[in-house]
Amino acid sequence: MIHKEILNPRRIRKINGSFAFIEHRFRGWIKYLSPEELLLYFFLVLASDEQGLSYYSSETIGSRLQLNPEQYRRALNGLITRDLLAFQEPLFQVLSLPERRSA
Repeated sequence: MIHKEILNPRRIRKINGSFAFIEHRFRGWIKYLSPEELLLYFFLVLASDEQGLSYYSSETIGSRLQLNPEQYRRALNGLITRDLLAFQEPLFQVLSLPERRSA
């Protein structure tokens, strides 16, 4: 079993209802994300626990989302650059939305 540890304790998501929660203001981000970034973000939201943590392997994610390794890498890096995701192998943390969009 993988030991899960919060990667960014100041940015733990607050869930209203089920774990697969997306803040309403996320719609403002949609036009700034590539289709692969959106797909990866939504997958990780669905896969994460109440603190936004999940630990699927890159191979499993790529296979399930039909992304080749380069598409997966670009999507992952894009979400990290935009401050929507923290990643420290093997853990992903979907972060609370930042106050301002970056990159």
